[in-house]
Amino acid sequence: MIEVRNLCKSFGDVEVLQDINACFAKGKVSQIIGKSGSGKSVLAKCVIGLYAPTSGEVLYDGKSFQSMEKEEVRQLRQEIGMLFQSSALFDSLTVLENVMFPLRMFATMNERQMRERADFCLKRVKIEGADAKYPAEISGGMQKRVGIARAIAMNPKYLFVDEPNSGLDPQTSIVIDNLIQEITDEFNTTTVVITHDMNSVMGIADEIFFISQHRLMWKGTREELLRSDNAELNAFIFAGSLMRQVKQAMKEG
Repeated sequence: MIEVRNLCKSFGDVEVLQDINACFAKGKVSQIIGKSGSGKSVLAKCVIGLYAPTSGEVLYDGKSFQSMEKEEVRQLRQEIGMLFQSSALFDSLTVLENVMFPLRMFATMNERQMRERADFCLKRVKIEGADAKYPAEISGGMQKRVGIARAIAMNPKYLFVDEPNSGLDPQTSIVIDNLIQEITDEFNTTTVVITHDMNSVMGIADEIFFISQHRLMWKGTREELLRSDNAELNAFIFAGSLMRQVKQAMKEG
């Protein structure tokens, strides 16, 4: 479990996050939503330690990140898996070598063990026969799946995913969402997803956190989202006519 307590973040005189309190539960998919520039990516970067909060703290299983010693931080980061928006694969490495990269950096395994682990992770995301290919030789959807395989290579306790469906067609997006859900359930990870994709939110989110005007304006489940009376949330969520129809049907039902 990850707790965020009274977190504020400023860059110079610009306050980006104001008094954020949130809890991301183990074995759940928590999705952070909000307009571009609302601060959701900054929040995620504060949680994983890429940015230091101006005030407040982040706790991993009850232990404050801000009070950890250097060695504790190093160990914690080995327990964090990340999938970046662009997949961030190394162009000069093959698919297999990309998945093996964190193992070479952090794991105490021999070459055979690393290859076996990488093979397992690639099979887990349903990629076989592409080990020797380079990122430019596979599709965007496959690149995202390789990114997921690399993110779970170290068997992380915490998984952070940034816009996993960006640039993907609807069918491939569903495949990626299902993989995130399955991996969360299978490995009991604390999974945090930043997304603009409302199909993803309605498909796999266990908990939803809406960031607006640099504050946490709303949090709840998918069912609570559809019944919310929060005007700002509704303006963001139900901008599309189909979503407005869904909400109206929920009210009439």
